[in-house]
Amino acid sequence: MSDYLNLAVLLLTLVLLGGLWRLWLGPSKLNRILSLQLFGTIGVAILALLAVVYQQSALFNVALVLALLAPTATVILVKMGETKS
Repeated sequence: MSDYLNLAVLLLTLVLLGGLWRLWLGPSKLNRILSLQLFGTIGVAILALLAVVYQQSALFNVALVLALLAPTATVILVKMGETKS
């Protein structure tokens, strides 16, 4: 079971690297903002899986905080983009 979860963490990390690529080369602000949202979502998933693998409940707490902050950061970035343009 743990091997499958570790494999899932590895695959999610690869997706995260793809998001990093999009963040770096994103042709527009929207692509970059969406890649940041992807970072939040994938980060929550990775932390939750690692919490199960290592049986650390503190990682669940960090995942919950990240789940709350990631959409908030996205909204703030969108609002900042609206005011500058």
